[in-house]
Amino acid sequence: HPTLPSANPFSPSAHSARSVTEIIPRLYISDLSFAENPACLSSHRITHILSALPDSIYIPPATLLHPHPPPSRLQVRVEDFPFAELAAHLPKTTSWITDALGQNPNAKVLVHCVEGISRSVSVVAAYLMAQYGWTPNEAVKYIKTKRVVAEPNFGFVQQLHEYARDSLGR
Repeated sequence: HPTLPSANPFSPSAHSARSVTEIIPRLYISDLSFAENPACLSSHRITHILSALPDSIYIPPATLLHPHPPPSRLQVRVEDFPFAELAAHLPKTTSWITDALGQNPNAKVLVHCVEGISRSVSVVAAYLMAQYGWTPNEAVKYIKTKRVVAEPNFGFVQQLHEYARDSLGR
């Protein structure tokens, strides 16, 4: 009988499949381990890093991650629970991603949280909503076609609807 691949989420092959995903050209979502790995950042030529993490997680200085040159960085402090305040950050994160991608055709933006499942997906969904006029559901559904582990918590999805109404006028 052929050996089936391990379904263990801690196996190297499972981890690498979840680690980083290009959502649209030059815009990526990843987990924390990818975002803290200088070799990974260098091999993907990441120029900008947006970190959506709780206060309890230490983020090393960009110069330690990717010293030649260090990536530009934006840090958003947010917990991954439904009532955490994410919506207030979305105008800033969306404009930061827009500016980063618009400044240089070679720019590559990485948005990450701890697992690359909820916070980072919500931040990228907000960007896609602003760029393409998508609804929150369309943006999340599109991301899920690229990153199968994407699953923003219900509170963040609700806040994406608030963002669409309050900031995007939809």
